[in-house]
Amino acid sequence: MSRYLVRRPGRRIGSLFVNFGGPGVPGVATLRAAPIPQLDALSQGRFDVVSWDPRGTGESIHVRCFANQRSQERFWGSDWSVPTTPSASRRYIAKTVAFVKRCVALSGRLLAHVSTADTVRDLDYLRRLVGDRQLTYLGVSYGTFIGQTYANMFPRRLRAMVLDGVVNPTAFTTSVEAAVANGISDSDLVFAKFQSLCQSAGQGRCMLAGHGLVAARVSRLLARLRRGPIPAPSAAPPHRLSYGDLLIDVFARLGTPAQWGQLAVGLDQAAGGDGSALETDFQQQRPGYQSALVSAVALQCADKPPPPRGPKAWPRVIGRLTRISRIEGPMQGWWLWAPCASWPVVSADRYNGPWTASTRNRILVIGTRFDPQTPFGNAARVARLLGNAVLLTHNGYGHTSENDPSACVERAMKRYLVALITPPRGSVCQSDHRPFTAGVPPG
Repeated sequence: MSRYLVRRPGRRIGSLFVNFGGPGVPGVATLRAAPIPQLDALSQGRFDVVSWDPRGTGESIHVRCFANQRSQERFWGSDWSVPTTPSASRRYIAKTVAFVKRCVALSGRLLAHVSTADTVRDLDYLRRLVGDRQLTYLGVSYGTFIGQTYANMFPRRLRAMVLDGVVNPTAFTTSVEAAVANGISDSDLVFAKFQSLCQSAGQGRCMLAGHGLVAARVSRLLARLRRGPIPAPSAAPPHRLSYGDLLIDVFARLGTPAQWGQLAVGLDQAAGGDGSALETDFQQQRPGYQSALVSAVALQCADKPPPPRGPKAWPRVIGRLTRISRIEGPMQGWWLWAPCASWPVVSADRYNGPWTASTRNRILVIGTRFDPQTPFGNAARVARLLGNAVLLTHNGYGHTSENDPSACVERAMKRYLVALITPPRGSVCQSDHRPFTAGVPPG
């Protein structure tokens, strides 16, 4: 664990525990890399900011599926991507079965003990270690599932909790297929918003505009890539952009509106026949996605019952997920569902509800209206499920409110953490800027 000490010790309230999501994002490294002004603003000088590497991740005893980085690179190969043809899909599903066998061989004893319930018990132990009578907590993305689990397992031990980018707990604990289907349900809506906002901004602010309707241009590009790769002459070998590579790159950028301009530039060049920018971006991200698979898969599988159907169900499952979202369905299906489909380990301690506990103080639930990975409907549902919670709507874009900053959201969060005062029910906060109009306040 890592702790950033309170700046105003005379006015210290306690510790603010933060989980940055994933599952699998290491809290220690993320906290150490955070700018000091950001930590001071988050804590307002009243809290120690604490994060930790949940078991299975980071510097804690972590899941291992390969002896070293070189072994991992050799296993996945330099052409790793999302399969988009039947033959490539059959090869990939066999690869995921071999991947799972490696994980079990190297980490078998650990894998039954990395569920969110295990993490929550660890968190409660850390709360006691820092001397706090009750927990003050901020969870983003998967961190909201940790928070919901804590609130329902230990409702009397909670002082304050902010949930931002909310996971649906029922879907998350039903199956990986259900969790993915829920998470991607607004992805195509957000991608459509990206295109319409680009169209409105014009070519001066969005390079993808200025050549007719943006949506039609993007649709033609996707259809062209589904037929086969396009040249990417400035990228590293194999000097081509595939449909699977594009899907991963869009997934990586869609959750952060500040990167939409860069995504638009890449799509504009690809629509003109040159996929170099998108392919270069994908190649830079590929090692990170391969490494993240190790802990993400182990922790995702841990909170679900044994898969009812094995990996041979891929045509039905990937087909269904693709119908829900043509952009994120294939990527998330192959990346998460496929390895979990052959996962043989059953968790020794798994919590799957109920999710309706009432805490003494209100829980603040923040939902971003156009979030491609945790749909806004999740936040509304969880705010209703919890016995004492209030929903703050962030009328913005991207995955979690921090990726589309809003001074209004920040004020509400700080006031709540310090004084336990929640916004009035029905409150809506606007983002500081619209996508493609950096520096221009929203109208």
